[in-house]
Amino acid sequence: MDSEAANRRISHIVGHIQPSSSSSNLQSLPTNSQVTSKYEHILVEKRGAVGIVTLNRPKVLNALCAKLAYELSEAVYTLDKDPSVHAVVITGDKKAFAAGADIKEMANLDFNKVRFEHETLSLFASLQGAIKPLIAAVNGYAFGGGCELAMLCDIIIAGDNAQFGQPEIKIGTIPGLGGTQRLSRYVGKSKAMEMVLTGNPIDAVTAERAGLVSRVVPVDKTLEEAIKVAEQIASLSKPIGIVLFYYLYHLCSLFISFFLCNYIH
Repeated sequence: MDSEAANRRISHIVGHIQPSSSSSNLQSLPTNSQVTSKYEHILVEKRGAVGIVTLNRPKVLNALCAKLAYELSEAVYTLDKDPSVHAVVITGDKKAFAAGADIKEMANLDFNKVRFEHETLSLFASLQGAIKPLIAAVNGYAFGGGCELAMLCDIIIAGDNAQFGQPEIKIGTIPGLGGTQRLSRYVGKSKAMEMVLTGNPIDAVTAERAGLVSRVVPVDKTLEEAIKVAEQIASLSKPIGIVLFYYLYHLCSLFISFFLCNYIH
């Protein structure tokens, strides 16, 4: 990465990025929450000071198509700006958190269209700019972009059936949404290299042992436990404290990355 590209990445992430304008596997959702139904591929709710966003494409294991990416980006941005929301939970269903990018949708796109036009990149930039804590409640498959989406969150609560993987090598490509960078930071170089170069997934227990997830719970309790953590954070955190912590944490990470990219050869 050259200096100009690194500078673009830093300015892209530090500021907020505003978006451009039921199955039996679904987990049980709070009965006292406010539901937003304007989206096609996600469900959005508020439970007190906690926002809950559920990926809802069960027929394709919640694959990240452009429309879902746009909706998720917009929903997280809206919740992040909502002063009554202090934490956000992102989840899928019992079978899949997200099985990766929508390969069928992307098959006919060239590099420039994927790099500069596809909504998944805007999604990840938007989530990186969020100030409110993001908690992933992961059951089932978290592969490819789904694993990268989970890693974008600050805390991962995993169901005991969860699997994490970066299988892109099996279709002749590599993780393109930060997986090559974040995975090595979270599980260590050797484990990350094995996962990326073989495409083999790891189960929830291995992910917890490696430090990728915070805890493993029964599959029926994953969302409930994630909401409990979010509620505890919301009850303890003052908005100014969250803002200061996030900017210090993310700025330090960004400037370390910038230094390594530009001055270590």
